[in-house]
Amino acid sequence: MEIKIGTQLELEPTYTERVENFRCKVVEQKENIIYIDYPINVATKKTAFLIDGSEFRATFRTEDKHSFAFNTEVIGRKAGNIPMIMLHCPKEDDFIKIQRREYVRVETTVDVAIQFKDYKYQLVTTDISAGGLAVTLKGAIAFQDDDEVKLTIVLPFANGDAKYVVTDATVVRIYEKDDQKIATIQLTETDDVDQQHIVRFCFERQLVNRRKEINPFDA
Repeated sequence: MEIKIGTQLELEPTYTERVENFRCKVVEQKENIIYIDYPINVATKKTAFLIDGSEFRATFRTEDKHSFAFNTEVIGRKAGNIPMIMLHCPKEDDFIKIQRREYVRVETTVDVAIQFKDYKYQLVTTDISAGGLAVTLKGAIAFQDDDEVKLTIVLPFANGDAKYVVTDATVVRIYEKDDQKIATIQLTETDDVDQQHIVRFCFERQLVNRRKEINPFDA
């Protein structure tokens, strides 16, 4: 997919505790390189000077109002009438179509510790999003629909890093599916930083799942 000249990109740093957003425009594109003008920090309105090797999640909208995201990194600079920063542009297969008004829910397994009163459970998800998750229940459990619980979610990233998200949540529903008992849980007190970690994790896993669909023998 060719990103047209003048397209606005929004950049979010990945693998960082800081929640920041930068906006820039595409000035040139050649093969696997996107040239952008110097981005503006959305919060401070100041020009940002990105360091070579910095990794970002980039999002943009096409003329037909579809939104896409991809992972990128700063690979250099180019002098000219307009000073430009060079970003790596992945193949079209690595672009993910996103829905702006919905949290992306991804089918994946991650470890979750659930605490309800004096009870603690070590469980595994069947899917997860920045708004909630579903877990497979084992044995007897004390919590029921509408109960408030505390979660500790382990998010293992592809670079070997792991983030621990601790948040309050509410049990939405407990039901049986394919001879398994499932609990769907809504996150209720997730701060902005932890929510960004989950969004990035889901995006990363969605990209992995896409690659497996395209190249099943590489899985």
